[in-house]
Amino acid sequence: MNKTGLWRRFCIGFALLIVQQWACADVWGYIDTQGVAHFASERVDERYELFYQGDESFDTTQGVKAAASQTPATPGAPPKLLAFFDISPSYKLVKHHLREASNKLSIDYELLQALIVAESGFNSTAVSPKGAVGLMQIMPATAERYGLVGDPKNSIEQKLTDPKTNIRIGSRYLSDLIRMFPGQLDLAVASYNAGEGAVQRAGNRIPNYKETQAYVKTVLQLYNGLKPPVEQRRQPTRVRMELSGGAVGRGNMPSSSQPVLVGLP
Repeated sequence: MNKTGLWRRFCIGFALLIVQQWACADVWGYIDTQGVAHFASERVDERYELFYQGDESFDTTQGVKAAASQTPATPGAPPKLLAFFDISPSYKLVKHHLREASNKLSIDYELLQALIVAESGFNSTAVSPKGAVGLMQIMPATAERYGLVGDPKNSIEQKLTDPKTNIRIGSRYLSDLIRMFPGQLDLAVASYNAGEGAVQRAGNRIPNYKETQAYVKTVLQLYNGLKPPVEQRRQPTRVRMELSGGAVGRGNMPSSSQPVLVGLP
């Protein structure tokens, strides 16, 4: 393994110490008639039921291990949460793309699961009011930063509805954010929601935005819930369910004055 891969794995292992402080949040959610999941860190309305109680969290202090080829049905894991992945046809259609991105970029498979389910509920055609598109709710301008261009047949927005393209770009963006905030997974996740510029302007802290704070709690609690217990992890790696005010209205680009990240090849 090269030095870059080792450094990333060390950073994500260390970042899991940060996850602990968010691991006591409850996760509320429901599955709509289209099979799309909606999650929030609080009960938004009567449709929401408790999916994951905070005291069900796993021990996250022992490093990170690679996900199994399928979501593990481990003792103590939230059954409602795992059931969504068991029955969701949209998840089953794209999970091989998640494995590919996880392996290529050394990002935990479960982290990608958690982020996508919080962004789109695995709805590949989801579009936010601000124009974020697809599974990982990518802004077209972000996609352009990572080399995606439109053509006469398909615009950038149309190309972002392709699961493989969307996951490839979104996971590279997440990887760059993790590298930008080593050992601070909460800040990487906050940056994915609010933009790295907003996190930097907040003094490298989670911005005082209600939607971003709810988003971080929800994503990290979902991640914590999907991870298998330490003893069942095998290989080291690193690391629009709809939120109340979360990904629905946000953009994920920094201001033009912020440095542009360079994606991995």
